[in-house]
Amino acid sequence: MNLNNIPQIKHTDSGNFFLLAGPCAIEGEEMALRIAEKIVTVTDKLQIPYVFKGSFKKANRSRVDSFTGIGDEKALKILQKVSKEFGVPTVTDIHTNEDAAMAAAYVDILQIPAFLVRQTDLVVAAANTGKTVNLKKGQFMSPESMKHAVQKVIDSNNQNVMVTDRGTMFGYQDMIVDFRGIPTMQQYATTVLDVTHSLQQPNQTTGVTGGRPDMIETIAKAGIAVGVDGIFIETHFDPANAKSDGANMLHLDYFEGLMTKLVAIRKTINQF
Repeated sequence: MNLNNIPQIKHTDSGNFFLLAGPCAIEGEEMALRIAEKIVTVTDKLQIPYVFKGSFKKANRSRVDSFTGIGDEKALKILQKVSKEFGVPTVTDIHTNEDAAMAAAYVDILQIPAFLVRQTDLVVAAANTGKTVNLKKGQFMSPESMKHAVQKVIDSNNQNVMVTDRGTMFGYQDMIVDFRGIPTMQQYATTVLDVTHSLQQPNQTTGVTGGRPDMIETIAKAGIAVGVDGIFIETHFDPANAKSDGANMLHLDYFEGLMTKLVAIRKTINQF
């Protein structure tokens, strides 16, 4: 995938990894703009190609009373406003075939959730919009099996596809990152490491997913060291009160420090 095919992407000649980052879910306009402003300031300073991430709807919930969104069109319009106000591309995940065309009218990249990446009709619907497609690797799938998901996009006459590793189930309530999978998946498509979701601790008895945010820096550094193309990080200025995935998000206060370290590692890696 040519990164320059993503509208409004900047700093593509910097030699840096690219970044997909933002809140788990769009909770409102003010929070989205606040988070975007901070990330854009940092990524412009460090010359990191950046895509704002935010889910317009959270369909994969543990409990029926879990937060799912503020309304589809309302959230999508906020994503569109972020893009226009800060001049950055946006990505959101879709869950049904009908979501594809609707979301494509507002965002630049359509993301297929890990639980749904084997759903052929959904992958094809996303590909047929002509938008870049980000395929999350299923927690239950091998890196090698992702070549088939990638091929579904390519066979739909869309070459703009990337793959994101978001960890692999380790028992019932933990996840690990198998870094051997990154060069494997890079044979098929541009490859991203989803740092924060890889640190989830799912299937808790409370019905609320746990996490290990204390390990974000460790996993991110390792990903850059092995040469991943992009990094995916969910961040929030108040993770403890975030409406979704707060247990594994990076506090926005730590964002610049982490990015500075990752850029330094990437600069070193580029010498080899």
